[in-house]
Amino acid sequence: MAAVKSESAASDSALAGAPAARRLYREIASAPTTPRHTVVVGPGGSGKSVLLGVLGELYGAAGVSVRHEAPGPDEPFEPNVVLLLDDAHELDEVALQRVRAWAAQPESQVVLAHRPWPRGGPLASIVVAFGAGRGPVVLGPFDRPGVAARANLLLGERPTAELVDLVFEQTGGSPDLVDRLLVGLRDERALDRLGSAGEPPAAVVRQLGYEIDAQPVGVRELLLGRTVGAPLDPEVLGALLDVAPGAVGEVLDQAAATGLMTPDGEVVPLVRHALQRAVPAAHRLMVRRRLAEIQLDAGGSVLVAARGLIGSGATGTRVAAAFERAGDEALRECLPVAADLYDAAVEAGASPLPLSARRAEAALFAGDLDAALRRADQVLAEPAAVDGDAARRAVAVAAAVLAHRGMLSRGAELYRWLAAQPFGGPTLLAVPTLVGIGALDEAGEVMHAASGRAPTVLAGAEALLAQGIHDTVAGPRTAALSQLTRASVLLESSGRAALLPETPCALAALVAIHCGELDVAQSVLGQAVAAELGGPIFAARHLLLQALVAMHRGSSAHARALLQSASGAGRLEPRDELLAAALEVGLARRAGDLAGLLAGWRRAREAIVRHPVDLYSLQPLGELVVGAARLNEQGWVQPYLDEAEALLDRLGNPPLWAVALHWSGLQAAIGSDAGTVAQRHVAALDDMAPTSRYATAVAAAGREWLRSLAGDVDADAVEAAARGLHSAGLSWEGGRLASQAAIRCRDRKSMNALLGCARALQAGAEPVSSSAPTDVAPGRAQPVRRVKVPEQATESAAGSISGREREVAELVLSGLTYKQIGEQLFISAKTVENHVARMRQRLGSGSRGELFAHLRMLVGGGK
Repeated sequence: MAAVKSESAASDSALAGAPAARRLYREIASAPTTPRHTVVVGPGGSGKSVLLGVLGELYGAAGVSVRHEAPGPDEPFEPNVVLLLDDAHELDEVALQRVRAWAAQPESQVVLAHRPWPRGGPLASIVVAFGAGRGPVVLGPFDRPGVAARANLLLGERPTAELVDLVFEQTGGSPDLVDRLLVGLRDERALDRLGSAGEPPAAVVRQLGYEIDAQPVGVRELLLGRTVGAPLDPEVLGALLDVAPGAVGEVLDQAAATGLMTPDGEVVPLVRHALQRAVPAAHRLMVRRRLAEIQLDAGGSVLVAARGLIGSGATGTRVAAAFERAGDEALRECLPVAADLYDAAVEAGASPLPLSARRAEAALFAGDLDAALRRADQVLAEPAAVDGDAARRAVAVAAAVLAHRGMLSRGAELYRWLAAQPFGGPTLLAVPTLVGIGALDEAGEVMHAASGRAPTVLAGAEALLAQGIHDTVAGPRTAALSQLTRASVLLESSGRAALLPETPCALAALVAIHCGELDVAQSVLGQAVAAELGGPIFAARHLLLQALVAMHRGSSAHARALLQSASGAGRLEPRDELLAAALEVGLARRAGDLAGLLAGWRRAREAIVRHPVDLYSLQPLGELVVGAARLNEQGWVQPYLDEAEALLDRLGNPPLWAVALHWSGLQAAIGSDAGTVAQRHVAALDDMAPTSRYATAVAAAGREWLRSLAGDVDADAVEAAARGLHSAGLSWEGGRLASQAAIRCRDRKSMNALLGCARALQAGAEPVSSSAPTDVAPGRAQPVRRVKVPEQATESAAGSISGREREVAELVLSGLTYKQIGEQLFISAKTVENHVARMRQRLGSGSRGELFAHLRMLVGGGK
């Protein structure tokens, strides 16, 4: 018996991953001579034959004779013989009757294995009789632990989780396919190269192809039909397979019994690969085409079948109609493939003009703005040749594209044209455009006239968007922000936001930034990015607005990363390019990076020329106004600033939008020593101070800034104003106000308190990198001659300067003045001068040139 146990342990390992089979094996191993009648059921490849094989070894080791065929005619019963019958579903009625007679003997042992189909009467009666004492042993697919166990057995090592997931997904857990794939990967040494998108081993695919060819025609065609997208609809499958709808279930059961299809009708992915290789391309195309035509006639979905026909060269009226129907399906779901389907419809013979409006919308969803605008224009050029729905669709697409390109005025003209047409009328989509160019009264009229639409999700979002943006100018600020945020939430599950001139979340974020509500802005933008709201055409817009929020918070590194991510996707549209250029200028200005500021300004000059001023560009315009003052380029932006002020005048100077522009104007005036202009902006801010917490904060800061510049520093008032800016989302500006006032403070205690406040407000700001650009603007620093410094001297001196002195040295080498260095480090210019003098003394530098050479050796590695 010990030998039987040893053999049992050895054979048991062959059943790794199959707990039901192992339980049966161990049960028989404990009493191999006990009479028993057992039924094993499972589809092809589930391990029935493997189980019977190891049971045969077990019985043989126990001294029991094994028989693998049914008893012959008049063949007497033999004791101590076990019948291990595989594929019992293939036995005829007579053979099954002889098996039943054998099993009727008291000492008989029979293990009967069969597939779940076909379910004939004689086989069913035997299964029922055998199951009187116990139910059948059901073999099915492995779970992931089962796959891992098989991999460990076949590979001789513990598999990675990635390999287990891959094999499980490709095989559906089918034991036979799991073993084949693992062995194939092992033999081709591809265990670490296949990957989720790779090709299975060629030998495995080829062998599966042979098995598919051996299946009955109905099973082969069913597998192929399901692979190319046929639904589990008896009417459709019946037409595709040329069988009655009532017979489809039988074919599905037959296919599932092979193990090549799961019981719920899905073709195993590895089998799909084999079908793609084994079935000729012409036959696959014929099945796809036939399926598309069946679905077209039945009024069902043709999307999957038609997608498979793209690029196949199929033509004709029926194919073109299938492509068009599939394009409509994809368009309703806002899927980018809609554009390809409509293109295929035209290539198959459909007339282009009736499809132009839908092709324009599909191109918009796919992110191809040039194609979207071109096709929308084709419709608008011949409005009499298309229906009203096509014209309305074309206007919406063209206006959306024009908004991305900064042409809100042209978009407004399109909406006005549509409103004047018999098939047109006012649309709420026009309201953000009209408000953006200052046509507030017209926007109100549109809102009044466009009511009464069906209460769809899109209509609700458009209404909230229209009311919200209108209220930013002529209504309560908090209500406006709430409405825009709710509109964004409504559209999160819909791709229809691509048809809007601006997404509600982008507008909500802009309004929140103008109100100093950076948490709200970040929240709505984060949700929009996660939901991919608006599709690919708004992806960069949302990232850039996130960068704007980060820059206001003082998180320059995060803002730069977001800016780089948004800019890395390709050429930006003019609206996004303007914001990206403004971010580049703003980040360089805040970092004191003159070289970066000059580079950003070159980009900004081109961007601002391509983008007319509108209400939604005031944030980037404000950044450029301040940057221009830093570079003495005020004349370049003044015409655009005048346009912005005229726009705000047309809207009645709404504080929500006007405060930020006046604040930027004040910063620019301070930077260029334009006292009169600064006073004008402060007066305007004072007038608007009661309208919001944000306006109150910047008005107070403006007053204290001018007082400090005049030498009248009230440290307590300055600190309060600086902290007010911080709470309003202007952290960097708050720290700058405190540091500027500290420099002009005569009382040392007050100066230190203000410098401490500045440091606290900008605690998250990054230090200037030692690898910062060393380009120097003309007049900023005098050229120095290279001086050879003894290496030993610099090494000994390196340890003698403090961390603060090293920061000062880096900024001196970058070409900044003492005043600018003080602003960067929140210390006075006099303190900077003292740091430089001490370093010069410690380093033994006899001249300015020697000092620069020493400093380069210390902080630049001898550069």
